[in-house]
Formats: sequence, structure tokens, C-alpha cells
Amino acid sequence: MRLKDRVAIVTGGGSGLGAGIAKRFAAEGAAVVCADINEENAKTVAGEISAGSTDAMAFGLDVTDYAAAAQLTADTVKRFGKVDIIVNSAGIASHMPFLEAKPEDFRHIIQVNLEGTLYCAQPAAREMVKQGYGRIINIASIAGLRAGIGRTGYGTSKAAVIGLTRQMALELGPLGVTANAIGPGPVDTPLTAVAHSDVTREAYLDLIPVGRYGKIEEMADAAAFLAGEEAAYMNGHILYVDGGYTAIGIAKE
Repeated sequence: MRLKDRVAIVTGGGSGLGAGIAKRFAAEGAAVVCADINEENAKTVAGEISAGSTDAMAFGLDVTDYAAAAQLTADTVKRFGKVDIIVNSAGIASHMPFLEAKPEDFRHIIQVNLEGTLYCAQPAAREMVKQGYGRIINIASIAGLRAGIGRTGYGTSKAAVIGLTRQMALELGPLGVTANAIGPGPVDTPLTAVAHSDVTREAYLDLIPVGRYGKIEEMADAAAFLAGEEAAYMNGHILYVDGGYTAIGIAKE
């Protein structure tokens, strides 16, 4: 198994993409810590994993609370002895046109999506540096590469996550820790079910060469690859898993 004897933390691990990644890592042999602001959801996913052949732990976490994020790493090390992998999947999205953006709403999405990534990754990275090995996988987005109507908060936060990933890669690479990000295109998740209107969905489908939204399992495949030894020489890379959305120019004759 690709991740046998590894220990992974997955934030946002109680639902959607995070839960899918947590389950995939477990299937690959990793012990998994499912951290989520909804602790009951985290317990449900961890219970499903523990019912199989690998161990799992749930942790209730608000990623904007640095002390809680540090405790997440501490509890993981206490339970499993180390941290090998962290996936920063916790995030929020909202429709926020630039001229209508309220400071408090903009600040909140930055706090969750960007600051939360820093807060969770930093304590984990310190443990990884001690052992000379680690994998940091941040969840970015195509919205961090290309602007979109109403993406003032979300797109800006994900562009910043891309920049933070590269900064991590530069500083941590010499210490045995790699940092990469996944840039999902539109994926069928509970988050997009709320955030994407029918008009938005139709607009995306017109720009995706494969003609559909992605699946959680496909994003989990990408995460498993980045967490494994096959990706040992990848560092500071943004892996877009988007059905070709970021590759195209003129799509119609």
C-alpha cells in the first residue's frame, strides 16, 4: 500500500473532499486524523475508517484558532507518534462581487482559507522537520489562477494559498518536507452544491473540455499521489485537476 505506516492529518475531513481524501489515505494504509469544525462529522468519518483495517482519530477544529491547530498536531503525535502528511482541505466559499464585498465577509474567508492553512501546516511542519520527512498538500482552486465573477473573496484566498504553498516549498524543501497543492476544477461536493447556481454550473460546463464536474474520488487520487513516494521530486507544484479548464483558449468555432 502506498501510504503504509504513514500518519496523515486531513482538515475538513468530516465531509466532502476532505472526507474523500481521508478515506483514500486509509485505504492506502495510513492512520488518519479527521479534523473538522463539525466534530460529529469527523467522528463519523473516523469511525468508518476505524471499522476497516486502519486506525483513525477525530478532532473538532476551527482552523482560525491557532492554539487549536497546534493542539491538533500535538494530539496526533501523542496518539500516533509522528505526523507524516497534512492535507489542508478545510475551506469556505461565498458569492462576493467586488463592488459588494463587505470587509467582515472578505476577512472571514481569508481567515479560514488562507490563515487556516498556515495555522494548521506550521505546527505539523515543525514535527516533520524533526524527522526529516513530510508531505504538505494544500487545497487551492482554479479560482486562484483565473478570476471569476463573484470570486473576490474565494479566488483571492486561493491565489494566496498558491503563493503560500510555494513559500513552504522553498523553505521546507531543504529540510526534507515537500509542499504542493491541488487546484480542483468544479467538483461535485456539498460545498459546490450550495455555492454553484444552475447558471454557474452551466457556465463551467461550457468551459470544461471533458464536459462534466469532477468527482471527489478523482481529487483523492491526486492527493494520494502527492502524498506518496512517486511525488518525492515534486515540490512547489500546483496540480490542476480540472477536466482541461485551465488549458483551453477558444473552445467554440
